[in-house]
Amino acid sequence: MIVRIMGEGQVRLDDGHLAELNKLDDELLTEMESGDGPGFRRTLQALLARVRDLGEPLPDDSLEPSDLILPSPDATLEEVQELLSDDGLIPG
Repeated sequence: MIVRIMGEGQVRLDDGHLAELNKLDDELLTEMESGDGPGFRRTLQALLARVRDLGEPLPDDSLEPSDLILPSPDATLEEVQELLSDDGLIPG
């Protein structure tokens, strides 16, 4: 699967990592719903760090269609809320 981190680029990520990423996504959703700004920021950074760690960066000139689009590291709680689906940022 191809994951885009807004403002950074794309990484190729094995589908087998989705369960781990979904745990962080669920935590992020809970923090957003409760208005926990510091928790939201911490979990967003952890989610993006895991995607970077687990994924293989694609070349900057590669234009693959993205299966997932994640917010930039400096996105606000309100900006992330606009990206959410019923399942959070990561479906499943």
